Amino acid sequence: MKKLFFGVLLLSVVALMGACNRQSASDAAAATQTDTDNIYQFSVLNQTGDTVALGDYKGKVLLLVNSATQCGFTPQYEELQALYAKYKDKGFEIIDFPCNQFGEQAPGTNEEIHGFCSLNYGITFAQMDKIDVNGPNAIPLYSWLKEKAPFGGFDLNDPRGAYLNEMFLKQDSLYAQNPDIKWNFTKFLIDKEGNVLSRFEPTDSISKVDAAIAAALK
Repeated sequence: MKKLFFGVLLLSVVALMGACNRQSASDAAAATQTDTDNIYQFSVLNQTGDTVALGDYKGKVLLLVNSATQCGFTPQYEELQALYAKYKDKGFEIIDFPCNQFGEQAPGTNEEIHGFCSLNYGITFAQMDKIDVNGPNAIPLYSWLKEKAPFGGFDLNDPRGAYLNEMFLKQDSLYAQNPDIKWNFTKFLIDKEGNVLSRFEPTDSISKVDAAIAAALK
C-alpha cells in the first residue's frame, strides 16, 4: 500500500513539474513576443543608403514624421527643429522620412531634400531615405506604426483640416476608418521603451505635440 501511495505521489509530482515547465516556456514565449513588439525590431535606411537599427535609439523619446518639401505644411520643419533644439539634450530625437506619395510634394534626391531643409530651415535632426508609407511598397516600420496608432481625425477647427476632411470624404465616405497616412507631416510619438504613444495629424498644433513630448520625457 505504501509503495502504491508513493508511486501515485511521484507521478503527481512529475506531472506538476511538467505543467510548471510548460507554463514557464509559455510565459517566456509571451515575454519574448512582448519584448520584440516595439520599434526596436525595425531597421531603416538613412539618406546615404546605410542601414540604421532603430534599436540604437533605445531609451530615447522619438518623433517620427513623413515630410515633404513643397507642401503647405512644409514650414513645420521650422517648428520641428525648434522642438529638437528644446529637447535634444533631454533624450529626444526626431527621425524624418521624406515621402513623395502625397501630391508628389517631395521631389528630388535625398541629397537635394536634405540640402533644401538645411538651407531653409536649419534642420539638424536625422533625415532618412525617401520612403513609401502607404501601399504595397510601404516600409515595414510604417505598416506597424499604422497598426498601433490608426488615423485619429483632422483638426476641423483648422481650415486646412476642414479642407482635407472634405477632400477625403468626396473620395471615400469611410476614409477615417482606414489607418493609412493621410498627408505629409503625420507624426508618431514613441516612448523610451519603443512603444507608440500618440499619432498626430498634420493639422494638430505643435503645442499639442510639444506637451506630449514633455510628458514622455518625464
